[in-house]
Amino acid sequence: MNNKVLVVDDEQSIVTLLQYNLKQAGFEVITAVDGKEGKQLAETESPDIIVLDLMLPKLDGMEVCKQLRQKNIMTPILMLTAKDDELDKILGLELGADDYMVKPFSPREVIARVKAILRRTQIQTEAVGENDQPDGQIEIGQLTIYPEKYEAYFSKNQLELTLKEFELLHYLAQNKGRVLTRDQLLSSVWNYDFAGDTRIVDVHISHLREKIEEDTRKPAYIKTIRGLGYKLEEPKGE
Repeated sequence: MNNKVLVVDDEQSIVTLLQYNLKQAGFEVITAVDGKEGKQLAETESPDIIVLDLMLPKLDGMEVCKQLRQKNIMTPILMLTAKDDELDKILGLELGADDYMVKPFSPREVIARVKAILRRTQIQTEAVGENDQPDGQIEIGQLTIYPEKYEAYFSKNQLELTLKEFELLHYLAQNKGRVLTRDQLLSSVWNYDFAGDTRIVDVHISHLREKIEEDTRKPAYIKTIRGLGYKLEEPKGE
């Protein structure tokens, strides 16, 4: 069965362009021209990934993303922004988007991003049905990570993580105690050139801290190493 892509954009020319090229690349494509319709299709059609424009009528892309995540619909989201606006990117990522692209873009680049995200999602899907033996399990303080199942728990409660948040947490845990620069994290977790846009790392680190730190101003797990980057370590007293 082909992967299903939901394209949500109010510019018909972009919808037509993406629909044609995604179908040529072997994807099943469904489309919506406003945020309200896009949200409904995301809930009822179970797409494998959503390509979501930021500026939409009826319900903007930020709100669509926010409402889906609030319902624990963790379908990967590639957000499209009409301008290279730092605030738009950061807000989109904070609300749970997995990636973003700035218009204008080439259809080839969109397809490459979609494939990269789906490769990781496929690993997650295949792992869910496998045995529950904790192979590769990582325990750090109250944090437990099951890489094969793409699950993480804190104080025995399962964390609701986007795919990218999980991958970042897992990579930090694999390198426990090591200082990792933002560029290292970009290269290892995102796997492609973000042209030095390390803010994407900072946003995801902030998101993770909100989920595993008692006091985000004094983190016990994910430490900031000024001028260098971040490291995940065993909390003192554990």
